[in-house]
Amino acid sequence: MTGVLLAGARIPGAADAVDIAIEGGAITAIVPAGRGNAAGERIDLDGRWVTPGLWDAHIHAVQWVTAERRVDLSAAGSAAETLRIAATALADAAAGRPVIGYGFRDALWGDVPTAAEIDRVAGERVVILISGDLHCAWISAAAARVLGVEREAGGFVREAAWFAVHGRLDELDPLTSDDFRRATEAAARRGVVGVVDFENDDNLAQWPARVAAGVTSLRVSAGVWPDRVEAAIAAGLRTGDALEPSGLVRMGPLKIVVDGSLNTRTAWCWDPYPGFAPGARGACGEVTVPPERLVELLRRAKEAGIGAAVHAIGDRANTVVLDAYERVGMTGTIEHAQLVRDEEFARFAALGLIASVQPEHAMDDRDVADRHWAGRTGRAFAFGSLLRAGAELRLGSDAPVAPLDPWQAIASAVGRERDGREAWHPEQRIPVADALRASMRSEIAVGAPADIAVVEADPLTAPLDVLRAMPVAATFLAGRATHRAL
Repeated sequence: MTGVLLAGARIPGAADAVDIAIEGGAITAIVPAGRGNAAGERIDLDGRWVTPGLWDAHIHAVQWVTAERRVDLSAAGSAAETLRIAATALADAAAGRPVIGYGFRDALWGDVPTAAEIDRVAGERVVILISGDLHCAWISAAAARVLGVEREAGGFVREAAWFAVHGRLDELDPLTSDDFRRATEAAARRGVVGVVDFENDDNLAQWPARVAAGVTSLRVSAGVWPDRVEAAIAAGLRTGDALEPSGLVRMGPLKIVVDGSLNTRTAWCWDPYPGFAPGARGACGEVTVPPERLVELLRRAKEAGIGAAVHAIGDRANTVVLDAYERVGMTGTIEHAQLVRDEEFARFAALGLIASVQPEHAMDDRDVADRHWAGRTGRAFAFGSLLRAGAELRLGSDAPVAPLDPWQAIASAVGRERDGREAWHPEQRIPVADALRASMRSEIAVGAPADIAVVEADPLTAPLDVLRAMPVAATFLAGRATHRAL
């Protein structure tokens, strides 16, 4: 690997420009501008800023890549409008082709979706309409037969039943390595060098195959779900182990999902959702992994040297997950941590747990939270409370639920505002330096991996609109350019 000299770089927070020498995939020297030398290419940055490359701490890779080819339902404000979009797509699709849509959010719909209505539109065609939070799908009778799943009232398939079959969508609409190459190159153009993939699939086999086929723009921490963890343990895999020769793909944590989501009103809460009588089935959401089973899974992972990443959105789910981590005596992440009781913010730091959060969700779901978590939103998406309590944060997107663009996540964490609206619970803002730190896994320092983003503005001082759309001039992964526009 040849060397690179990044000449005339500025490091946010530092007074003077520097030259950064890269050899063998690592930073080997940082010296005052004009004094650097390295065997290999010299790239003049002309005062551009350099930061560590960015990570997205939570994505679903297959669904992220496929979302680009799905029928876009994000603008639908009702069940009827969603079906009008689906009907148009059916008319345009080739005979026999399934219509798969993504992005509806039904928590604020004024009308009630029904199985009869989607079947009327679909006829004998396969129609699968996936919610923006990925936790449910509204499907036609023909789709239910093809997927081999029973629909609930309204024509929906939710939570565990949906997770069990959504992997079959690739059979209906297969992806190629070129699809993944294009998507990961797009991420690199935003300064991204790594992702944590929580797709409910055979990530440990599929990501090495993708790298071998030329998908080499990102580092990947490949998560494993409970139904595949025993095979990983039998193979002797531990979190952090390289899964292919380049070291780009490494064994990630065990992903456990203990409750649902806010938009689907299945997040497990202490208080009932509006419209439910206290004690009614589903009034407070759903439990997808009971507490004792959660403890068993965590213990098994700890014994095998596998980390843990536990999905908890509702405040009761977060209580149960905190209790389970404490009982097992292990660290890990709580994914989402969207609603937390005031007295439990401090437990994250006390137990050494990381809050892996998605700031764009706060902007997407603020109106839904105001309706369905009324009176509790001061502790919803409470990044400021977590940080002040000493918790470590990691930022992600949950792509495709939000765009895989850490600059958008950083801006939402810092400003709590978007789309010209006033800041939502501004007391939960966090400083930009903390948001940046929560999006990075390395530093600009001698000996650090040369995972670097070159940007056109100082992220510590840029206005929110510039921060959100931060122009990225180049991205380097172990000193290799994965994006270059200079």
